[in-house]
Amino acid sequence: MPQLTIDSLGTYEIPAGRRLINAIIDDARADQHYSCGGQARCTTCRVQFITGEPSKITQAEKDLLVQSKITEPGIRLSCQIECDRDMTIKVISPKPPAKNPNHPADEIVPPAVWTTK
Repeated sequence: MPQLTIDSLGTYEIPAGRRLINAIIDDARADQHYSCGGQARCTTCRVQFITGEPSKITQAEKDLLVQSKITEPGIRLSCQIECDRDMTIKVISPKPPAKNPNHPADEIVPPAVWTTK
């Protein structure tokens, strides 16, 4: 099982293929913002990769990062990433006090069309 290390929080074993957003909020029980319910329609679920950043990216994530002018190295949308390797991240968009009722689905939404960074 891949290990997810969240900076200043801890290390967690995550089932392979699990969405990073769900690993953060359900497995690690960390605060992570996700306004659109994990559907690649906003950028509130941003994380910064310290190590283990995947080289593949969904077309939806790539388009949204370009559209939003997010160009900083290592910044990715946690709703568009599968845990398929050991990763170390920093959560840079903690959730606000009110709980979002739109829990992200188990699968990547919209359906993943993978491309390269």
